[in-house]
Amino acid sequence: MDHDDGLPSAVGAEALLALADGHHARTVRPAGTREAAGHLVKAYALEAPGRAVAGPDVEAALRLAEAHLALGEQRGSLGLGVLIVHAGGDGDYVLVHTWIEGHMADLAVFTGPAGQPKLLRPGRAGLAPCVWEAALLAHEREAYSRHVLHGTGPLSGRIAAWSADTVEGTVR
Repeated sequence: MDHDDGLPSAVGAEALLALADGHHARTVRPAGTREAAGHLVKAYALEAPGRAVAGPDVEAALRLAEAHLALGEQRGSLGLGVLIVHAGGDGDYVLVHTWIEGHMADLAVFTGPAGQPKLLRPGRAGLAPCVWEAALLAHEREAYSRHVLHGTGPLSGRIAAWSADTVEGTVR
């Protein structure tokens, strides 16, 4: 019996199995919480095997984030964000995720060739986080909810707890 029997026609079994065969862990490390355009931005370096994110890469991504976040007030930004600097297997990615009014979030994805931060440009319409980036954003959603929305005490302490709640090691 074919293992694909019963799957809907749009399920790309071969493509999914090929992805599963090549799936691997990626290294992630926190890169500190910084200020950009009046926002507190928690930064991460995410690295594909054989790739690295260096200090200048994070600084270039922060400049990109700052330009994007300068319009935060018009998008309803609440002033807290997450920056992911991803040295991917097929190029570089920078994600700027900010919490906005109404329990919602705003996400900007920038893409470019590996090792050329000046060539990062907004990703195509509809582009969403990859599986590794989504793992970081899932952690950040929990940290934001736990510390900021459900925390107790002064807001400054809640934000400090959110800032300290980071991911380090590997994500799959």
